[in-house]
Amino acid sequence: MGRNVTLSHRWPAWLNAVLLLIASFIGVAALSFQARPGTEVVAVAFPVWWDSQQAFSAAASANAAIVRVTAVPSLLVVRPDGVEGLSRLHEAGAWFIIDPQAIAACFTNKAAIY
Repeated sequence: MGRNVTLSHRWPAWLNAVLLLIASFIGVAALSFQARPGTEVVAVAFPVWWDSQQAFSAAASANAAIVRVTAVPSLLVVRPDGVEGLSRLHEAGAWFIIDPQAIAACFTNKAAIY
């Protein structure tokens, strides 16, 4: 008489492909824009939930000079100090360090006027 029908919550198969596409895009971008050792100025991404004070403190603890801030409080452009500057930034909490030219157009506060 009574059939026990259980509904399983499965996501669509195409969602797996979308997630793989997003992950591969992020991976390729991270490798392409990665700052090289000895780079004079770099963009540093700290955890997204950090406010600007936490990001400034972390950069200062790594002896990095702040070059400029961006529209995102946890993303700074800094000048690492010395040969070990990049590793000190990672130890201070940086998620990743990239070439600042990669983010220049994305995180500016100024609108271009032509």
